Amino acid sequence: MANVILDFEKPIAELEEKLQEWENLSSANNLDADTELDALRKKLEETKQNIYEHLTPWQRVQLARHPNRPYTLDYIERIFTDFLEMHGDRRFADDPAIVGGFAKLNGKPVMVIGTQKGRNTKESVFRNFGCPHPEGYRKALRLMQVANLANVPIVTFIDTPGAFPGVASEERHIGEAIAVNLRDMFALDVPVICVVIGEGGSGGALGIGVGNKVMLMENAYYSVITPEGCAAILWKDRAFSERAAAALNLTANDLLRLKIIDGVVEEPVGGAHKDYDTAAKYLAEAVEKALDEFKNWTPKQLREQRYEHFRSVAFYNEPAPAEEVEEQKAAEPAPEKKVKAKTKK
Repeated sequence: MANVILDFEKPIAELEEKLQEWENLSSANNLDADTELDALRKKLEETKQNIYEHLTPWQRVQLARHPNRPYTLDYIERIFTDFLEMHGDRRFADDPAIVGGFAKLNGKPVMVIGTQKGRNTKESVFRNFGCPHPEGYRKALRLMQVANLANVPIVTFIDTPGAFPGVASEERHIGEAIAVNLRDMFALDVPVICVVIGEGGSGGALGIGVGNKVMLMENAYYSVITPEGCAAILWKDRAFSERAAAALNLTANDLLRLKIIDGVVEEPVGGAHKDYDTAAKYLAEAVEKALDEFKNWTPKQLREQRYEHFRSVAFYNEPAPAEEVEEQKAAEPAPEKKVKAKTKK
């Protein structure tokens, strides 16, 4: 994979390059450069800490989209064993943008489902850039229903900018497919754990995101719309994407504060793409802990908890009854009539 350096990471890259030069020089000429090397290493660690501890929402969006970031299949390979991928929605086709099947987590059976992106142009086209068609959501629901019959818990990994909005997708009823998933996931009798591992965009994320516990990885984002889409609507210009990212409260810490998610999964310093194995270790621990929390719950308790969890995410105000509105109007003083001055022609 190509070494991609984001704009805000350039000071780190420069220090790493300088450190490598000093190490090569010291080794080639048998020089004692320990003092200089230690100073550079210290400065490098301080720079990393300062940058990664103060990331803006837009910078976290960039990390969530990093082309080297681990995807669903990368995590499945490192976390689960005996993965048996299942294909097709039994209605139209198989959608490669969503993968899933039975697997084992520490020897215990689970159904794992997730959105999948591609590494290169060919793979990205095959996976439709991680944007599922209706058959992808219908496949996901079919696998969930199989897991429900087998009394096996479900784990979903979300990484999509949104469902595919093309004509073909609309012709096959993408909105209906997502809506049915939302409805039927609330009725599942087994624990459902959802983790946003990268991008969590709009209904595309919600289509496999109704769970007893919803978590975000540290540098993932979860939002009703992408920052670019928000900027295009509000300011008619995608150049305002950074401003939109800040306004959307889409980072893990913002969402945890707003009680939209239940937990944040730690990542290696610099992002999950820096160390796949460590990122997978943290994710596995979070998923196992969440599954243990619900292992003794009854189907009724799981359904009720899932329902109450999403009911508590937002609030609304009911309009006052018509009689009260009329009383308020009657109690208000009549507005003063303005007399228009007559002017001579």
